[in-house]
Amino acid sequence: MLTPLTRLTRRTAVLLSAIPVIALLAVAALAPLPFTVAQPGGTADVLGEHDGKPVITIEGARTLDTSGELRMTTILATGPDADVDLGDVVDGWFRTDRAVLPREAVYPSGGSVEEIEAHNEAQMIQSQDDAVAAALNYLDADPDQVKVDLELAGVGGPSAGLLFSLGIVDKLDGDGAGGDLTGGRSIAGTGTIDADGKVGPVGGVSLKTQAAHRDGATVFLVPKAECADAKAELPSGLRLIPVTSLDQTIESLRSLNKGGNVPSC
Repeated sequence: MLTPLTRLTRRTAVLLSAIPVIALLAVAALAPLPFTVAQPGGTADVLGEHDGKPVITIEGARTLDTSGELRMTTILATGPDADVDLGDVVDGWFRTDRAVLPREAVYPSGGSVEEIEAHNEAQMIQSQDDAVAAALNYLDADPDQVKVDLELAGVGGPSAGLLFSLGIVDKLDGDGAGGDLTGGRSIAGTGTIDADGKVGPVGGVSLKTQAAHRDGATVFLVPKAECADAKAELPSGLRLIPVTSLDQTIESLRSLNKGGNVPSC
């Protein structure tokens, strides 16, 4: 026998109307969502070795000894085929060492896991070529004479471009006045670079600053357009230097070594 709606108590009516909402929330909590959860990843000193191999190898020119570090930074993200549910998203929103990003922002190429990995590898190769070209153009070096090989296994995408270029310049020319471009510091950063030396933005900057601080960096080079993101969760003691080009970055590092005026976010 059905009870007429007019005879239901207000409490009963509210409980009955809440059932569909609760059911929808339960489904949402279990359903995979189009997000990726990221956290600070590893860093690698491009002036040193990675997995037992020099990151930068140069032939055809004299190289200098370096005393500091130039650390490229990464984020560690859930895979393109990983199931991210509502619980993961809520947890990421309330943690400073996690970020919830639209999946297409991390994996813009779409496709299968294999296709995405191939795309990221192709981006890395192009980034390395551009980094070499930018550094040799800056130094006015002959690319037919100076051969540069970059080796950084297990890292995809273009965001290490700036650090590769700086590493090449440091090994070949230092600060241009007989000193080390890093001034002996541990300097980290991120940013794409094109063959003309223009620095471009990347993703996950606030997580990369955390990775840099964790691994001992005291200075972080950030694409100028992403200063606000970098400042959002900036670790104490990590200095931000906004950068727009290879030339400007090198000038900022020279000024830092001399105690001069250095731009800041």
